[in-house]
Amino acid sequence: MGLRDGQQVAQLAIDPRNPDRFYVAVAGHPYGPNEERGIFRSLDGGKTFEKVLYRDENTGGGDVQIDPSDSDVVFATLWESREGPWENSTWNGTDGGIFKSTDGGKTWNQLRRGLPEKIVQANLAIAPSSPKTLLATIKTLVASNIFRSEDGGESWVDATDDLRPSAGIGGGDLPVVRFDPKNPAIVYSASVVCWKSIDGGKTWEGWRGAPGGDDYQNIWINPDNSNIILLGSDQGAIITVNGGRSWSSWYNQPTAQLYHVSADNAFPYRLYSGQQESGSAGIASRGNDGAITFRDWHPVAAEEYGYVVADPLDPDIIYGGKLTRYDRRTGQAQGILPVPLRSPDFRMLRTQPVVFSPVDPHLLFFSGNNLWQTRDGGRNWQQISPDLTRKTYELPASIGKYRADPTAAAKQRGVIYTVAPSPLDVNRIWCGTDDGLIHLTTNGGKTWNDVTPAAISAWQKISIIDAGHFDANTAYAAVNTLRLDDVRPHIYRTHDGGKTWTEIVHGISEGQTVNVVREDTRRKGLLFAGTERAVYVSLDDGDNWEPLRLNMPATSMRDLIIKEDDLAVATHGRGFWILDNITPLRQLTRDQRNSVLFKPQTALRIRWSLNTDTPLPPDEPTGENPPDGAMIDYFLAEDSPVTLEIKDNKGNLVRRYSSSDLPVLPNASKLKIPGYWIRPPRSLSTQRGLHRFLWDMHYTPLPGIEPQYPMSAVNRHTPPSPTSPWVVPGEYTVILTAGSNSYTQPLTVKMDPRVTMSQGELEQQLTLSQQLSDVRAGLEPIGKIFDSLAQQLTKLQEQSLPKNVEEKLNVLNNKLKELGPPQPRPGATPSLHALDSAKELFQEIQGVDAAPTDRVKAAVNDVRAQAIELTKRWKEIVAQDVPALDRELQSAGLSRLGLAK
Repeated sequence: MGLRDGQQVAQLAIDPRNPDRFYVAVAGHPYGPNEERGIFRSLDGGKTFEKVLYRDENTGGGDVQIDPSDSDVVFATLWESREGPWENSTWNGTDGGIFKSTDGGKTWNQLRRGLPEKIVQANLAIAPSSPKTLLATIKTLVASNIFRSEDGGESWVDATDDLRPSAGIGGGDLPVVRFDPKNPAIVYSASVVCWKSIDGGKTWEGWRGAPGGDDYQNIWINPDNSNIILLGSDQGAIITVNGGRSWSSWYNQPTAQLYHVSADNAFPYRLYSGQQESGSAGIASRGNDGAITFRDWHPVAAEEYGYVVADPLDPDIIYGGKLTRYDRRTGQAQGILPVPLRSPDFRMLRTQPVVFSPVDPHLLFFSGNNLWQTRDGGRNWQQISPDLTRKTYELPASIGKYRADPTAAAKQRGVIYTVAPSPLDVNRIWCGTDDGLIHLTTNGGKTWNDVTPAAISAWQKISIIDAGHFDANTAYAAVNTLRLDDVRPHIYRTHDGGKTWTEIVHGISEGQTVNVVREDTRRKGLLFAGTERAVYVSLDDGDNWEPLRLNMPATSMRDLIIKEDDLAVATHGRGFWILDNITPLRQLTRDQRNSVLFKPQTALRIRWSLNTDTPLPPDEPTGENPPDGAMIDYFLAEDSPVTLEIKDNKGNLVRRYSSSDLPVLPNASKLKIPGYWIRPPRSLSTQRGLHRFLWDMHYTPLPGIEPQYPMSAVNRHTPPSPTSPWVVPGEYTVILTAGSNSYTQPLTVKMDPRVTMSQGELEQQLTLSQQLSDVRAGLEPIGKIFDSLAQQLTKLQEQSLPKNVEEKLNVLNNKLKELGPPQPRPGATPSLHALDSAKELFQEIQGVDAAPTDRVKAAVNDVRAQAIELTKRWKEIVAQDVPALDRELQSAGLSRLGLAK
């Protein structure tokens, strides 16, 4: 819609009587001067904008509000502030202020009476029920406070001497104040805590908050019902519908602001990070209950900022923040900083690297302005570098007019921001600083060489370095220049140990600073990058990049890692995301033109859910598990019908799929659960492009059986209970036929690593299950006729019948009951005992990864014998008893029985 160079929009105000007219408070570039800032107005619904209130290139729009009783009356604030190139550098100016327009924004007057001089920033609120009443939180260079006006802003007074409701969030952001829509005496301030006043802002009490500070960023009150209030915080949004007596949860929103990502070596692996305002996060990549639930998440005692990593040899020991060692078994954490108390020569900032050597799992690195290492979990530390940051530098031009401020003076203030130990050489370590230097040691820290690219200047932050996985002289560096008011992408590559560097950003959109770059661990030259909006992939060592966004939200990608075959991403605002199984990308060519069946990754025979209890309600938030099946990826060069066959190592067909297969759907009239539990059926795609299909690692299901769904359900992701057994781990062959061409790849199936069954036990499990499956296949057709017959007899019993008909009916009924369970429950639906037993035993054997017991083995033989006897007796019933009853029915003028085929 425009205003794209404004970068930050602080507020919108829409004319309630004319939605095409609205105002925008554009804060402007946070890290540099720019012209597109101030207050803008659109009269045509955003097609065009005009700047209606402007001070200079350093002062932006802070807030804008329209008088609800008169749309020509508009209030606005200007805000002068500049974020600096280094962390915790902010310079505030005094060209802010509060302004009023009475002609729809054409002209403006600055409001001064009763207000402090030299305003930096102000936020406004107009009382909807009394528009002459206003509140303003105002920040100057020395303090912040709340002011109130009763005459439309012409004069102001201090509203309170309580400084808490005007305190900056995290020491910075100015609180937002809002009036109750019906009562101007009731006021709220969204700050570290949300405060409430019932006397117009004179006195305040904590209304919503917690120790440590929830940091509420905004508040909305329903204009028609002031008991309905929404609060926005760093963790997410919460809502009350009863004036604050109870609240919804923010745990139902994937809004975690993560800084980095690492994975442990457990199975399933867990992801870790610090998360803004919510401490640390450790969460499983796969949940046992069919989804990733609250049961799979727990904090790990690291602070909210930065790195969290697990011990490669013990996933229950986790290191993180600045700096703790957490033992999951005891739930306790110990501080292990190499220098317990800060000193002038030991500097740290928000995010400090905590990294294990990929070569030596005992070797842990931590950095401030120096690099430290420990081999005993932080009990003893060795400093292995000098201060690697800039001692002198030219102040960046982005600082502009604030360069004269004493706090902007050039001094050594940087830190090591990224540490990249080589996965090929334990003595080779790359370090990058936030002030724009790259150093390399090849002898374990004894000496260091400055290998900074010539194009990098002071305070171009070296965000992430990734050491090459195939060549020790290779490294990749993501350089984030946002704090220099440069939003262009920057990635550098070296293949000669840092002697020369090449910038590699072709294909990454302008305006997307880069936070991270990583090389794949299996394919040389396959790179991934995370920007402020998307993940990108390069198949040619960074020469060309393409977006890999798929279903990812457009958000800040702060870090990513390759964990085995998965790509895990930490976003700053949308939590963790995992792209399962990147093996196709490891085989894809950039100019792929021919159809191909990619070699599948090793498939793990893992149960989709181990939950034995009632499922979580569908409104309970969950994360998505990895696909539960063998992932088969293929590329079609053109639209084509497709078949897929799975064969065992003897060439026997195990499973066959076709793009012409009709989906197996439940009969809606027989479905006993709401349809939202059911997983949509999967089908082979026939369209040109890259596709993924899942084989559930079972033999072909029995045909014609109505799908049944287990109690261990997951919302919209519950498959039907299997009617065919698991395959045994081993070697299989996948054959894809597209049109007239066939493609073949090997597929290895392995057991869940947590299971300890022997191959012999697995084979025995399969044999018994196949025997029961054969029994069921033979009895299911009988069962359908039996069910139909039992229903017809029940209806006949409800009628008044001649005695001879009733006698034959009772005879037939008794014989059917003899085929049922020996001790049926009163009122139970008639059923075939042998068929029920076959189903029950099949589930008992297939429902657990354990060797069948001797009693179960004996029971299988019993069921097979029962099936033979039942089949014999059933044939007799059909040949003798049914016709006998039919004859009596016919002689009585009644309809004969109909046996379903």
